[in-house]
Amino acid sequence: MTANEVKISLVICTYNRCRYLPEALESVRQQQLPTHLFELIIVDNNSTDETAAISDAFINANPALNIRYCFEANKGLSFARNRGITEATSNIVNYVDDDAILDPAYLHQMLHFFETHPQAAGAGGKVIPKYEDGKAPVWMSKYLHGFIGKADHGDSIKLFAGNMKYPVGCNMAWRKELLQQAGGFNTDLQFRSDDKYIYHQVIKINTAVYYVPAAWLYHYIDAHRLELNNFKNLFLKTGNEEKIRVRSEGRSMAVVIKGLEFIFKTGAAFLLFLFFALKGQYLKGRYILLSQTCTLKGFFKKEVFVR
Repeated sequence: MTANEVKISLVICTYNRCRYLPEALESVRQQQLPTHLFELIIVDNNSTDETAAISDAFINANPALNIRYCFEANKGLSFARNRGITEATSNIVNYVDDDAILDPAYLHQMLHFFETHPQAAGAGGKVIPKYEDGKAPVWMSKYLHGFIGKADHGDSIKLFAGNMKYPVGCNMAWRKELLQQAGGFNTDLQFRSDDKYIYHQVIKINTAVYYVPAAWLYHYIDAHRLELNNFKNLFLKTGNEEKIRVRSEGRSMAVVIKGLEFIFKTGAAFLLFLFFALKGQYLKGRYILLSQTCTLKGFFKKEVFVR
C-alpha cells in the first residue's frame, strides 16, 4: 500500500484504558469505508496496563487493516495528539477517544465531507453519550454537556460559531497541513482545553470549521466519570488549563478577561441554581453551580494538575 492511497488517518490516543479500548477498536474494524482508504494509528501515551498487548492482538487479528501502534513516552494528551500528526500519512487527521464507539459509516461520512468541502479546515461530528447504566444521572442538564463531551447541534452541516463553540476532542478532524501551520497542540495542556486551543489556532488561518452530524459516534460514560469527586476534579482541571491556554495567547489582559468571565459565569450559575431549586430540581442546580465554582477555583490555583 502506498501512502497516497490513504485518504484519512484515524488517531486513537489512549492511556490506561484497556477496559474500553477493545470496543473502540472493534468499531473501527466494522467501518464501511474500504480498508485501503484509511489507516488507524494507536498512540499509547505511556500506559502501564495491557494497552500494548490489546493493540498488538488487534493488529495481528486484522491483517487487512492498515494499523500502526506508537508508544509516546511524553505523558499528556497533547503530546499524544501531536504524535498522531507526525505519524499520519494522509492529509486528514481524525481524532476519536479510546472510549468512543464509531457508527459503521463514520469514516465514510467524514471523508465524504472533506472531499466535497475542499475549503474546509476541519470538522467535528455528533457525539452521543452512552451511559454505563443506560441512563443519564438526574442532575444532568444541557449546561453540563461539555462534561460528558455531548455534541448535538442538529442534523445539518453548519459552521462552528456562536453557541456552537468548537469541535469536541472525542470527535474532530483537521487538515494536516493546517495543524502543522498552527504549531500543533499545546503540550502545556495535559488534560483539558487542547481541543479548544487547536480550534482557535486553526481559525487564525482558515475559519471554515464545520459541524458534520452524519459523522457520529457514541462516547462511553462510565460510572467513575460521574462520581462527585471526579466531577469536581475535572472542573478544577478545566479552570486550571483554561488559564494556561489563554496565557499562551501572549496577550497581557487575556488572563484577567478570562478570570472575569468565570466570575460572571459563577454568578449566572448561582441564579440557575435558584431557578432549578424553585422547580424542585435541586440536584440539577447544585451540579451546575458546582461545575462553575470548581472551574473558578481551578483557574486561580497555581499548580498544574498532572495525570
